[in-house]
Amino acid sequence: MRIGNLLQYTEHHRYYIFRDFSLNSLDYKMLSLIYQPMIGAFAVALFQQLYHGIAEGMTGYSPIESQRKLFLGLGMDMNERGRKYLIDQTSRLEAVGLLQTSRLGMPEQADVIYEYELSQPLSPGEFFRNQHLTMLLRDKIGKYAVISLREQFGAQEPEELANAKQTMTKENISIPFYELFQLNTQSIDVELEQALNEVAPARQAAQRPQLETAGIPYGDIILRFPRNSANRRYVERLRSDADQLAQVNYVAYKYNLSVADICRLLDEDGIFSEQEGLNVDELQLRANQLYRQDKKRESDNQRTVARMQAISAQDGEGDAELDEVGVSEEYHLGVPNQLTGRCDIQQYNMLMRNEPHTRFLQRFFPGAVPEWIERTFERIDLNYRLPAPVINVLIHYVIGMNDAQRVTKTFVEAVVSNMLMKQIDNFEKAVVYVREQTQVEADKERRKEAASAGRPGTRAGRNAGGTSRKPSIPIVQSSSADGQSSISPEKLEQMRNLARKLDGK
Repeated sequence: MRIGNLLQYTEHHRYYIFRDFSLNSLDYKMLSLIYQPMIGAFAVALFQQLYHGIAEGMTGYSPIESQRKLFLGLGMDMNERGRKYLIDQTSRLEAVGLLQTSRLGMPEQADVIYEYELSQPLSPGEFFRNQHLTMLLRDKIGKYAVISLREQFGAQEPEELANAKQTMTKENISIPFYELFQLNTQSIDVELEQALNEVAPARQAAQRPQLETAGIPYGDIILRFPRNSANRRYVERLRSDADQLAQVNYVAYKYNLSVADICRLLDEDGIFSEQEGLNVDELQLRANQLYRQDKKRESDNQRTVARMQAISAQDGEGDAELDEVGVSEEYHLGVPNQLTGRCDIQQYNMLMRNEPHTRFLQRFFPGAVPEWIERTFERIDLNYRLPAPVINVLIHYVIGMNDAQRVTKTFVEAVVSNMLMKQIDNFEKAVVYVREQTQVEADKERRKEAASAGRPGTRAGRNAGGTSRKPSIPIVQSSSADGQSSISPEKLEQMRNLARKLDGK
């Protein structure tokens, strides 16, 4: 919890609680044996105090009450020391993902209300797949204690079954929903849907942002999918799994695939697994291969005609699809010269924030995208796992800023490596990174210009003040021609006498 002034967080401020889950016996065991060694017993007690602010067996919101109740329920002093301690304990819960704290300001009042949104403890499988939480638990209780705890949360497979598993065959004989039940799809009860939405306690703001979609409904997929396919049972589950169906639609939108292409990919081996269901990474990889194969089959004439039609169609579709995620003015990047006149700065930044890199990259080229550039960004997407908005900002930086030296494989790889090292994982961080690099390059250019201005016509290096870096060496100067070079007869005779004495004559 980030509190700048302790007067902003007192027992007089009001708060409410939100949760959409109910704890079971496994959750209580996780809190006691896993989370408590990491964050302490008082933090777990604070979590349970907040949890019971809503009646057991219910989800939703608690009444708005004064935080005095929270301090008294935990036996804490209502002073500066107690506030600091409570802030520290809530921060521990937030760090391990059990709590999310927000502050709501009233426009017409100076007072604020605090919101405590609780999250359900992770299951044992999810927790031990989380590397940083597992490492924290290891640092607190030791490696062997972690191994012992992991064994306590899982019942071992019977030895007889484990020994014979390799020789046994497994057949799924479960009956799908549509074979047992038949719904009346001709009539839609609008009043029921509206009433359910009105009485639902879950808030709309907590929903995740929707992915771009190709708009392929489940009915079209299952209608074209083979009935005798081994993956049909997994495809049938997409009807009740909106998240996986959205992932399938996003892959289809990203690689411009039709319903037949999607059905062909979903029918391949390795796309589904028994434990996790849809393997999104494998689906993206094979969709990318299909996307590249389709591009190779196109002839030059077909690509030329289709390119002109696609540009106009994508421009029209993009305006309708970019209403989902906006870009604030402080993170706007300028429109490159290649796109000047085709879109304004707001539209350009919306495209860069929302489009997949395959479509955004095509906008910078009047014809086909060079194959090595396309392969480079495909590797960045599939291997380096950079988000699509970050890849688009990278395209803007290396291609859209009109510097021919940038469009090299070495430079692109260097920038990507730098982004990965600096953990650039969202659009805003990428924009800040590009601005910093642009400022660094501008400073270098100014220094070069200042250095070249101080050394006109010479090759000797000079510093910014115009003085030479080499040391000044005295040189014997020749006598001037104003009579100083002539020697008197008397002086000449003395010199000859001296020479004779030295020769011994």
